[in-house]
Amino acid sequence: MKKTSWFKGLLAACGLWAAAAWAAPMPVVASFSILGDVAREVGGSRVSVQTLVGPDQDGHVYQMTPADIRKLRAARLGLLSGLGFEGAGMQRAFASSHIPVAVASQGITPTRMTDEHGHAVFDPHVWNDPVLMQTYARNVAAALMRTDPAGRAYYAQRLTAYEGQLRALDQWVRQQFAPIPVAQRKVLTGHDAFGYFARRYQLRFIAPQGVSTESEASARTVAMIVQQVRREHIKAVFVENIKDPRLVQQLGREAGVQVQGELYSDALSRAGGPAPTYLQLVRHNVQLLARAMR
Repeated sequence: MKKTSWFKGLLAACGLWAAAAWAAPMPVVASFSILGDVAREVGGSRVSVQTLVGPDQDGHVYQMTPADIRKLRAARLGLLSGLGFEGAGMQRAFASSHIPVAVASQGITPTRMTDEHGHAVFDPHVWNDPVLMQTYARNVAAALMRTDPAGRAYYAQRLTAYEGQLRALDQWVRQQFAPIPVAQRKVLTGHDAFGYFARRYQLRFIAPQGVSTESEASARTVAMIVQQVRREHIKAVFVENIKDPRLVQQLGREAGVQVQGELYSDALSRAGGPAPTYLQLVRHNVQLLARAMR
């Protein structure tokens, strides 16, 4: 009798363990904080998302660590942004991780730019356009559905809600910039991260560095930008959360204009900051930009 009760208890415990294991969130690794936020928005309670490049960190120069490799080994899905944003080391680590890997920018037509060596490169900063982010989110949702088919309806529902938020965000941005003449929509930042945003909303961004923060600004480039800021009376001058602010501060001093604040270009802020989610990041940036350009 006692043996039977013990055996039944063991079976019940195994059943509870199996149920708990089945209900555990799916571990997902995203390359950087903005992509991680999209995965959380779409994945909800069915996923547990970790990012390699964290808030306020620069994905252009990030170096993989042993802890990152362990995260990849424990995950069921890896997410990259693509278009050359992640460094070669991170791309190799994802490729050799033996887990499914999805690229969030797949299907988005990229713009081409020229780097400091004169080579044609893709602009990877598609996330700064809320319209393109709808494709980005759909790619994340499709990857979650492939990896976790049981959650398909759940992910589809959350994707629909998030796409609605992105469409509303796009309309809000247009409203903020509408009163500002296009000729006044000029901004100086540290590196060329806002190309897609600029095209969507008819802004012009000037930066001493190219699409990657690894590039170096020459003395000639700095002098030309200072002259341009003076000549065109550009008042919207901003540092970035992922970059050393000293170059932009120097440009501002030499051009006789004040730095107006800090934009979030390639990374979210930490939880207590002004941009802990992608939606808040865009709103923070637009409010600062609109105020400075007026």
